[in-house]
Amino acid sequence: MSKKSEVAKLSIYSNACLIAMKFIVGFITGSVSIISEAIHSTMDLMASFVAFFSVKLSAKPPDITHPYGYEKIENISGIIETVLIFLASLFIIKEAVHKLFNRGEVTSPGLGFLVMLISAAVNYFVSARLYAVARSEGSIAIEADALHLKADVYTSIGVAAGLLMLWISGFQILDPLVAILIAIFILKEAIELFMHSFGPLVDIKLPEEELELLKKSIYRYRDTFVDVHDLRTRRSGNIKHISMHMTFPYKMTVEDFNDTYAKIKMAIEAMVKDTRTLVYGEPCDKNCSSCRFDKTNKLCI
Repeated sequence: MSKKSEVAKLSIYSNACLIAMKFIVGFITGSVSIISEAIHSTMDLMASFVAFFSVKLSAKPPDITHPYGYEKIENISGIIETVLIFLASLFIIKEAVHKLFNRGEVTSPGLGFLVMLISAAVNYFVSARLYAVARSEGSIAIEADALHLKADVYTSIGVAAGLLMLWISGFQILDPLVAILIAIFILKEAIELFMHSFGPLVDIKLPEEELELLKKSIYRYRDTFVDVHDLRTRRSGNIKHISMHMTFPYKMTVEDFNDTYAKIKMAIEAMVKDTRTLVYGEPCDKNCSSCRFDKTNKLCI
């Protein structure tokens, strides 16, 4: 089993345990903020299932019907997770507003405070593990799952703080107000996740920092070609697709071109992880001028 599948299963197990604990304590204490956290964790659990199945499907090799592979399934899973987060936040706001006008007393806030601290601690360690794997494997689905749990850490701490203030002051209105703040935070999380997941589906270019690494890789072999143009990049799941046109000297042989192409491809893959590079070679005519690089040593692209 891959690292991505292993951490996705870890997320499923931890979320399932926390959901049961939060719902039980939420109903015992009558705290809408704890119940809202249980709902948030339920969405996290559903997102963990989506992430688990998406990383398994995206790992399938290209075939006749999908010659470019299945990597974009991870991006689609991110969109699904966004919808789940959005629905959870709307439900939390509805329940919190209802309690604002139909107040009920929260009992045993100390128990709720303890449960929220345990939840924050568990999610902190699980999300840290997910982020580590997401970075090493370049997985959007796992990164989205880690973002869910990271948000859960903050919201659990927020609920714990609200219950602590309620415990000290006795102001029951703090409970639904904290729940509404949690919902607003979750909505912000949903927007960020949507932007991160949707971009690759419409073939948005790679981030500027990766483009700079890409250009540095090409620049190492600046003496072997005339110019680089029509540089295009996009991301599909964890795979970064790069294509470009290179103009080579008029007298360069096919063997020399292939050798240069192989070196540039290796340099790019060493600098930018998980890339698939395609270079179109174009011979320069006898009278072409070499733009190569400008005064700032930037590529002619």
